[in-house]
Amino acid sequence: MSQHIALADILIDLEKELRELRLWERESPSADALASVQPFAVDTLNFPQWLQFIFIPRLYDLIEARAALPDNCGVAPMAEEYFQPMGLNSENLISHLRRIDVLLTR
Repeated sequence: MSQHIALADILIDLEKELRELRLWERESPSADALASVQPFAVDTLNFPQWLQFIFIPRLYDLIEARAALPDNCGVAPMAEEYFQPMGLNSENLISHLRRIDVLLTR
C-alpha cells in the first residue's frame, strides 16, 4: 500500500508541474483521440495530453482500486525526447516522471 501512496504523491506533483508549465488543458480530447492504441497515443494526442488524459487517470484508477501497479515503467525518456527541442523548463516535470519510473520498475 505504501507504493500506492508514494505514487499518488508523485502524481500530485506531476499535475502541479503540468499546470505551472501551462500544459494542463481544460477540455478533454475527443473519445476517438483517447481511444488510440498507439504507444503514448502519438497518432492522436501530444505528450502532455497523453499524460493528463490517459497516464495520470489510469494510475489514479489503479491507486483507488488498490490494484496491482505496473512492474515496469519508462515514461521519462519519452518526456526528455518530447520536451528537449521545445526550450521549456521541463526538468521538474521529467524528474517527477523519473520518480514514477523508478517506483514502478522492479
